[in-house]
Amino acid sequence: MDKETPQSRRFEALIFDMDGVLINSEPLHERAKREALREAEIVVPESLFANYTGRSDKAMIYELAAAHGETDERCAEILERKHRIYESLEYTLRPVPGAIEFVHWARSRYRLALATSATSRNRVATLKSLQLESMFEIAVDSACFSQPKPSPEVFQIALQRLALASTVCLVIEDAVNGIVAARAAGCFSAGLTTSFSEASLREAGADIVVGSYSELKTLLSSREANGVGTPLKES
Repeated sequence: MDKETPQSRRFEALIFDMDGVLINSEPLHERAKREALREAEIVVPESLFANYTGRSDKAMIYELAAAHGETDERCAEILERKHRIYESLEYTLRPVPGAIEFVHWARSRYRLALATSATSRNRVATLKSLQLESMFEIAVDSACFSQPKPSPEVFQIALQRLALASTVCLVIEDAVNGIVAARAAGCFSAGLTTSFSEASLREAGADIVVGSYSELKTLLSSREANGVGTPLKES
């Protein structure tokens, strides 16, 4: 997608990631993966965790455990242990500031979709905890695709289910892998700095980067006020 080409009309849909975008869950996911891997006597360098943010738990655990000589059966056991650790502590999770209010504001203006690398179980539990179960027209999770981010598959499926062109959809992501996936799917993207720095998100190809939902709401509201042909670009 040519970043310099302005859009010809307003967005029709917003596609949300979930972890790090709606719920502040990335630290807990990391903790659970770290503990499960440590129990398997696999120590992961701190710098390596960031490379997997935005990718599925399965992708990370299977790749790292296989690199340490573990079988697929053992990888599955480590992954299951990670899920149990996460679920035992998910009561501590809190929404990303402003996320719930933004979703309610956006629902009256756009079609809303969820496209996440989370498991179906975590997706359902998270939306229930946030009381957002009825907010999203469609939801795509790890049970729906085979290639995790940075593959664009999760967003391509969301686009198919929405029956919309990629250029009228804005993806809201917090992770570099997610921004890369959104770009590969042909969507415009907004990077939220809950997990990565502004510089990292811009380098990955984010069309805009915001530090809060209030900032994103202001940008979208301003764009609506400026008319149909206004490109979503920062000067």
